Amino acid sequence: MTTDPPLRIGMLTPSSNTVVEPVVTDILASLPEVTAHAARLRVTEISLTNQSQSQFAMETMLTAGDLLADAQVGVMGWNGTSASWLGFDLDQRLCDAITTRFAVPATSAVLAINELLETLGCQRIAMVTPYVDNIQARILSQYGDAGYECVAERHTSESVNYAFAEITSSEIERLIREVATEGPDAIIVMCTNMRAAPLVNRLEEETGILIIDSLAAYVWKALRLGGIDTARIRGWGRLFSC
Repeated sequence: MTTDPPLRIGMLTPSSNTVVEPVVTDILASLPEVTAHAARLRVTEISLTNQSQSQFAMETMLTAGDLLADAQVGVMGWNGTSASWLGFDLDQRLCDAITTRFAVPATSAVLAINELLETLGCQRIAMVTPYVDNIQARILSQYGDAGYECVAERHTSESVNYAFAEITSSEIERLIREVATEGPDAIIVMCTNMRAAPLVNRLEEETGILIIDSLAAYVWKALRLGGIDTARIRGWGRLFSC
């Protein structure tokens, strides 16, 4: 039995997300002192309409954080990827606000992805998402502006957030294999409601390419903020050895 102090990881997540909680729990199975806890905010549709963008308002997220803070989590953040098309700075501002309001370290899936890319020196990237054309274009533009070369991309043109979780494993595998043919330094799966994380270890072995699943990236950074050695997690991809 572990004698380490417990770490409770707090996650703000979309209301229609059915992947984050079960998959994060599976990833953390080898760490008995770590548990994950979620609070939800209403997110049902992903587009560039004002209504869709308003789902991610700062105060909406912080209000959800108020409830999550009642669980006395040691780390808190946004396990979603809206900053990939709305602006990286939004997640940094959110994390700063979380730390100010709740006195805990904070991160997001997108900020964790960006840290991994920088740490590992990945410049040529491939992007796999479930999003519609204009969302995908925004994501690619943001990463281009940040100095990354996107050598391949695939997206399934879906706008209903709940439906992202219905994309089959075989379809996700196909998308990843297709972008892998361009030989990127890293493949990013940008959506925390796609069931890609359980596929990563096998596909990395098959392709020889680092695959950064957004949900897994959040877990990686949250564990590091909580002082946990991420190398203790095996079978969920190379990023945990970083």
